[in-house]
Amino acid sequence: QVQLVESGGGSVQAGGSLRLSCAASGLSVRPSCMGWFRQAPGKEREGVATIDMVGRTIYADSVKGRFTVSKDNTKNTLYLQMNSLKPEDTSMYYCAAASNAGWFCSPRYAMDYWGKGTLVTISS
Repeated sequence: QVQLVESGGGSVQAGGSLRLSCAASGLSVRPSCMGWFRQAPGKEREGVATIDMVGRTIYADSVKGRFTVSKDNTKNTLYLQMNSLKPEDTSMYYCAAASNAGWFCSPRYAMDYWGKGTLVTISS
């Protein structure tokens, strides 16, 4: 059974930083694409950042230059370093993975597996 478990969310002031982690287990093969998504109350889910098997990263325009996605294959863990946080970054953040995204890996890709989310709250 595939499990993606997020951690690292919390409450910080604007301008601060947080690092989210996502521990993956139960996957028979390494996912071809992993990423972070977020959804604020009353808004649609938004793709934040993805990373593919060769380490190629893609970011939403709203987080470029502030967020960094990375992964540690030895630990089966995905990370999202978030700097210069803004109140509009407040959201539930979800980790997701896809088995066969290939070159289509991007924040717009329809992922196969999802975590339950971790809440990030940024105060002004």
